[in-house]
Amino acid sequence: MADSSTPRATSNRSTTPGSSVFKDYIGSEWAERERVLPAAREQAGFAAERRAGISALHPGVTLVVPAGQAKVRSNDCDYPFRPHSAFAHLTGWGVDAVVGSVLVMVPNGDGHDATLFFRASAGRESEEFYANPEIGEFWVGPRPSLAEVAADLGIATADLGDFAEVADALDATALLVRDADPSFTEGLERRLGTAVGSIEESDAAPASDDVLSRDLSELRLVKDPYEVNELRRAVAATKSGFDDVIADFDAVLAHPRGERIVEGTFNRRARADGNTVGYDTIAASGAHACILHWTRNDGAVQPGDLILIDAGVEVDSLYTADITRTLPVSGTFTEVQRLVYDAVLEAADAAFAIVTPGITFRDVHATAMAVIARKTAEWGFLPVSAEESLQPDRQFHRRYMVHGTSHHLGLDVHDCAKARRELYLDGTVQAGMVFTIEPGLYFQADDLTVPEEFRGIGVRIEDDILVTQDGAENLSVGIPRTAADVEAWIARS
Repeated sequence: MADSSTPRATSNRSTTPGSSVFKDYIGSEWAERERVLPAAREQAGFAAERRAGISALHPGVTLVVPAGQAKVRSNDCDYPFRPHSAFAHLTGWGVDAVVGSVLVMVPNGDGHDATLFFRASAGRESEEFYANPEIGEFWVGPRPSLAEVAADLGIATADLGDFAEVADALDATALLVRDADPSFTEGLERRLGTAVGSIEESDAAPASDDVLSRDLSELRLVKDPYEVNELRRAVAATKSGFDDVIADFDAVLAHPRGERIVEGTFNRRARADGNTVGYDTIAASGAHACILHWTRNDGAVQPGDLILIDAGVEVDSLYTADITRTLPVSGTFTEVQRLVYDAVLEAADAAFAIVTPGITFRDVHATAMAVIARKTAEWGFLPVSAEESLQPDRQFHRRYMVHGTSHHLGLDVHDCAKARRELYLDGTVQAGMVFTIEPGLYFQADDLTVPEEFRGIGVRIEDDILVTQDGAENLSVGIPRTAADVEAWIARS
């Protein structure tokens, strides 16, 4: 459970005064704060509906969803805190969530009563105020009161210290999102002397912790109107980030680690217009574009290069965009670069064209792969025809695109990851789903199966797609996609 022990700051470098005289002095003569209860935030009603959804799936069972702890970067320095996505989804608490909070849903006969336990604001007469660098107000800023959060999120609140009473009433049938806060899970089970959610799935105990995590993932497969709007905001901020990068191309080309300039320029926009980036920015110039998750970003950007930029802004609600554009840094594509680019665009457009409620999710990938196979066969890169290569036991064209074409998008860049295969890869596409379409072609610099002029070219085009009632909407269509539009975009900048 929540750790109330001494903070990690080591005593051998602490110079905080500890005399009773100092404690009395630092705790006195502070002006009263005026606390005005906020109106409920926009997502509060949607979060309540989500809680009702998970409640209906687990009647009569207590559900425990921790926000998690800050993760250590080095020694006593942490990464910025980000609550677990399931917690954010069920509470509506985003970037301003308090570290170590816990959502508890207790069955009440008709459903569940939800209570948000968190470490409430401590008085300035407490030692925590000035002496605790992890949570003290003097160090990290004030925390909200119980009443403020209750009004803000439209949910009952309680002090984290009161969770012990709830914990004592739990048994092995309670369900817990275990990976949200491993230290909390360990402490809770040590307190109970048994594993929460440890009863195997049966008629008497129809769910386990794994089932809860699965259900929480599947609850996010279809986005509500608030989520869709937040994704639109994330895409708009990401568009501005790409604009910034193009405007900075002179500096990018001039610096020996120009990829870092791209990364920094985009990340500045992410911090200005959102919370941060939704994932580590990929700024891959030249042959680095053939390394699918190139995030070192320490290479030069040379005139004539293509640079593949895979980046997304995460807004304060924690929803993120995920966009890839491949840009000619000199302003125009070479003949071969454009040939590859147009093939990838054709694959992306073909995949988008089939998206409508009722198709199978895997059909999106199959459609894009049919184009990739046909193009690489036409160019003479395959030892067999496109039709033969598309056979499950062949797949020669996958040498040049080994990744998938689509993944769900939302609070996580790879959202809904614990959903069942039959509802994800083999699932039926529904209105309200949001996923990427991101085909690519990657010809490694030392790949002898392709002509020399293709080697070192990597192209990916990625867009964020909303499924509508009668088709689909490309949320990122406003970020130039065709070769001609990309060249005009760079020329304007």
